[in-house]
Amino acid sequence: MKSIEGKVILVTGASSGIGKALANFLAASGAKVYGTSRRPPDSGAEDAVAADDRRVIIIQLDVRSDESVSKAVRRVMDIEGRIDVLVNSAGFTLAGAVEDVSLAEAQGQFDTNFFGVLRMCREVLPGMRRRSGGLIINISSVAGLVPLPYQSMYSASKYAVEAATEAIRMETKPFGIRAVLIEPGDTKTNCTANRQMAAATAGSVYEKSCMKAVSTMARSEQSAPEPRAILRVVSRVIGMKNPPVRVAIGFEYKVVGFLARVLPARLVEFAMRKVY
Repeated sequence: MKSIEGKVILVTGASSGIGKALANFLAASGAKVYGTSRRPPDSGAEDAVAADDRRVIIIQLDVRSDESVSKAVRRVMDIEGRIDVLVNSAGFTLAGAVEDVSLAEAQGQFDTNFFGVLRMCREVLPGMRRRSGGLIINISSVAGLVPLPYQSMYSASKYAVEAATEAIRMETKPFGIRAVLIEPGDTKTNCTANRQMAAATAGSVYEKSCMKAVSTMARSEQSAPEPRAILRVVSRVIGMKNPPVRVAIGFEYKVVGFLARVLPARLVEFAMRKVY
């Protein structure tokens, strides 16, 4: 794609799920893509072949570490001299009732899903500001608009990403930097299998209702489309001169986001309790 070809794009969480699909798609579209993974690449092989023989260069990065983030971004800057687009896709889902989620578990959720995004944004912004341009795409979730029961910390981390991204947009617009929220709903990825449960869930008074809700979520995710719609939206956003604040993926999730903003909170709560 003409709008993507030649751009230097850094994608976090590129070893699986949405991040991996995005990295491969963008590379196949002609971008120079650096994907990140917490695990070091296999010895002697730092890149994975994507479609059309384009290559996603895999570099080690742990978004929970200031040092790791700085080292990875510096490496891309040393090689390319710039980062045109940052896609923050690294994250995971923690399930469990609020009473059952330990403080350490909640901090772990935020350290990846929110502070990981914050670390990445802070690290790339100086270079983008010096070049008077750049794009940050933060993969949020519809759960960042409508909280999910028994996924409170995941929802809260996405709410935080939403607020920070809106602030970044306002603060950096004078420097030609754009920031966009992508809000997928249910998507078929390996994130379902990788969902973590709060350790105290077993034997909890909330266990039965929590596991029922998580099972409902898992069925919805595994019957949902694969990330193709997300790939198309991200590629379109990269080509926009003035991208929107947020893009919900899928008509039904656009409706959910709209209704959550206009309906009484009690009615939204009632509907969510009925579903889960």
